[in-house]
Order: sequence, then structure tokens, then C-alpha cells
Amino acid sequence: MNNNIYIIYGKDAKSMTKQLLEYADVKKYIPLGSKIAIKPNLVVAKPYTSGATTNPHIVEGIIEYLSENGFENIAILEGAWLGASTKRAFEVCGYTEIAKKYNVKLIDTKDDKPLKINVDGFELNICSQVYSYDFLINVPLLKGHCQTQLTCALKNLKGLIPDSEKRRFHTLGLHKPIAYLNKAIKTHIIVVDSIMPDPDFEEGGNPVEKDFIALGFDPVLIDSFAAEHLGYNPYDIEYIRLAEKLGIGKAGEYNLIEINSDKKPTGVSKRSSIVSRYTKYIEEKDACSVCYANLISALMRLDEQGILKRLSKKLYIGQGYKGKVMDGIGIGSCTSDFNICKQGCPPKSNEIVEFLKQNL
Repeated sequence: MNNNIYIIYGKDAKSMTKQLLEYADVKKYIPLGSKIAIKPNLVVAKPYTSGATTNPHIVEGIIEYLSENGFENIAILEGAWLGASTKRAFEVCGYTEIAKKYNVKLIDTKDDKPLKINVDGFELNICSQVYSYDFLINVPLLKGHCQTQLTCALKNLKGLIPDSEKRRFHTLGLHKPIAYLNKAIKTHIIVVDSIMPDPDFEEGGNPVEKDFIALGFDPVLIDSFAAEHLGYNPYDIEYIRLAEKLGIGKAGEYNLIEINSDKKPTGVSKRSSIVSRYTKYIEEKDACSVCYANLISALMRLDEQGILKRLSKKLYIGQGYKGKVMDGIGIGSCTSDFNICKQGCPPKSNEIVEFLKQNL
């Protein structure tokens, strides 16, 4: 299985997406004449700037790339969460306009007839329309979740089941049915939106500008990458472990290919109301936004574990500390001359968590 994860930095989501797809030469993986389904995350009727939903410009970039390479039979499939209107989400999130502009279908899976699918003895009800398509492009948002800690590629397929099944998933604890759902539905390519996600809550409200999009082929590996980015050990997310056990993919080492590392953001991420809680622990000087966001995610995890209150030293981060020695804890390779430093450019959030636990 392809263990490459491609990443591109910036703010122009449509242009970035097309560059990413071109660089990864995605067209060679799609059989000619394929009917292609695109699955964003439109859990609720909120614009992407809330941190809750997939940036529509990413989907627009995917559609343009596909059209320019001869693929014409394209649809966007989604079902908003329980009690929410998908059609309103399509409208508010900009997808109704995209469908008209590019002449692609919008399919509300809540209107779909479910099929009963048996996966290794585990029964699932799945919206039938997804099986009308040959190739699935999963376009999740890399964000936090109040129950499963993480929602990215694997959990994003929940929008392809009826509301009654969503309720059942919750009674089953989410993790097991999410894993089996991903064996019932094959994801071919994942394009991950991390332009402006909420790292803490699936409904948004506290977006952080992370300014990158990632692309991969293995949903388990992508979620492993996503978990690390939010400060978790991938195997601490139960559905990642279960999905790997079911043979859906492999959590572990990935080959990260940064196609424009010279364009990593150099400003500090936009601070949400949640993020602002953690700035008192940080001395920042010219920090890259990815590095800063990873540190914030790590502090969130330590706070959840009740450990953050033990932090007595300041955390220093940013290019402004290159070559300096200070009495504090350095985060990132720019602080490599500090007596205590977590190297990395950027260091992963989960690694920062473990490092700080050892140095509090």
C-alpha cells in the first residue's frame, strides 16, 4: 500500500489542491470512465471559516482537476449529522453554488434508500448511492471530536449512512462500527483539509489557521498522521487500531513529502477563544504557524489529562530564538541551543506531549 503523504502549505485552497493532485499524479490512479464520488465533511450548516466543515474551494479544485483530465461523471455525496439538514448545509457551505458552476450532482444521502451490508458478520446499513460510484475521494476536515478525540478520514464516512444507523453507531460506542464501515466502503484517495479547522470540537467555533492540505491513499495511515498532529498516539484512537486489524490500512511510518516546504507559514496562527487560554505558557517570536498550532494542540492534550498545571517554565518557540540559550523549554529546531529542547521542524504534537511530560 502507498505510504506517501503529500502536503502543501498556503491559503489559496483551490490552487493548492490542484497543485497537490498534479504533484501526486492522482489521475493515474483513477480508471478512465470512472464515476467519481466526492465526500466532504458537512456535518452542520456552518461555513468552513467556523472550523466545522470542509473548505469548498478544496472540492472546487478537485472538480477542476478531474474535469481537466477527462473525468466528467462526478457527484458530491453527504449526509449532515442527526437532526441537521444536508440541503441547508450544501447551501450555507457553498456546495450548491459549486454544483451549479461545474454541473456536478449533489446527493443528500438522507434521501437515499439504505442497503444492509454484512462485513465479517457485522451488519451495517449504508446509503445505496455510494455503491453507484467506482471511485471515492474522501475530503475530511482534520479536527477534534468530543467523543472520539479525532475526526478525519475514517470517521468522515459516517455521512454515508442513514440517520437511524448514526444513532445505532453511538449506542455501539462509535469506534467498532466506524472501523467496519471503512471495510464496507473503499476510500481510494484522501484529500485532508487543514486550512482552518477546529482542533477541539467537531461543531467548530474555535478555528485555528493551520494553512495546509494533505493527500494520501491509506485512510488508516492518514488518520495516524492526523492523530499525531492533534497530539495523540494513533493507537490511543480505538477505531484506528480496529481499522488496522481489519486490514483497511496500516498505522505507522509514512513518507511525508512536503511539496513546497519553503512556503510554510511564518506567522502565528489565528488565535481562537480556546487557543487564547494557552498563550500564557508560551513566549513566541516569529514562529511558523504549523509549529505553533502543534504546540497548542499538545497543550490542549496536557490540559485534558490534568497535567498542564504542573508546567512552571515558559515554552519558547520561533525563529527569533535561533542561536539563543535561555532558561526555559524550547519547542522546535529553532530553539536547539536551549538546554531543554524538543527538536523538530515542526515537532509533532504527540511528541511534544510526551516530551513535556518528561520535563515538567
